[in-house]
Amino acid sequence: MALNNTYDARLVQQETALGAGLQVLLLVLLGTAIGMGPAGWLTGLAFAIATWAVLSRALHRSRLRSFGPANRVTLGRAILVGAVTALVADSFQSSPPVTLFVGLTAVALILDGVDGKVARRTGTSSALGARFDMEVDAFLILVLSVYVSMSLGPWVLLIGGMRYVFVAAARVLPWLNAPLPPSTARKTVAALQGVLLLLAAADLLPLLANAGVVAVALTLLVWSFGRDVLWLWRTSRGRRDAACGAVEATGAVTLTETRARVETTAHATTKEASPLDVSEKVLESVAG
Repeated sequence: MALNNTYDARLVQQETALGAGLQVLLLVLLGTAIGMGPAGWLTGLAFAIATWAVLSRALHRSRLRSFGPANRVTLGRAILVGAVTALVADSFQSSPPVTLFVGLTAVALILDGVDGKVARRTGTSSALGARFDMEVDAFLILVLSVYVSMSLGPWVLLIGGMRYVFVAAARVLPWLNAPLPPSTARKTVAALQGVLLLLAAADLLPLLANAGVVAVALTLLVWSFGRDVLWLWRTSRGRRDAACGAVEATGAVTLTETRARVETTAHATTKEASPLDVSEKVLESVAG
């Protein structure tokens, strides 16, 4: 995402600090409008501080020379997600206004399709931007699943927790860290999670219908993760088999080369032996 020829950490760090400031400002507006309690305030502030710290560290390590327009869109989404997180935390004491909750979440979901297009059109795509976008998406799904689970039960948390379980498993099973091929189906399923969870959170349908909507979301997510894990396992197994075959082939070639060298050396030794050496060997054999 580099647009300049010099690197100045202050330029990108200022944008992350501005994002944290806007997050606090939005929390103040929400607190004034709905009278948000301590749980909402503390959760919202913790989200703002954590986002600023993690993003600042990632930017410093990646040494991006410009924050970039796509990352600004993602940062705006993160600010909205922070507000939604505060509302969900506050909902354990009092339910948030449905219109406000749905509105903030809907805008965050809509912007999910904007930052990628902006990155491609401006030529500012980066690994950090893609990871930032993915983490914001995953956290929003987790927060929505927590909110919906309060009415449908803890099984809904499987939707929000599945990616984090996958990340934890990848630390134990390194083959899960291999890059996956692009997939329209995977992107579609990921986008549907937020839409279906928001539909259930809006409480527009009967309880049983909401349960069915969320069950469909969970089924699609299990299928998507299952397909990817199976692909990664097969790919890893294929690589191991290929590596073993290469080792065996190398060993066979080495053994053949060694035998050829021994035979060549023996032949050369016999050929180069002097008549005197041959005579001595004959006399030794006769004496023996």
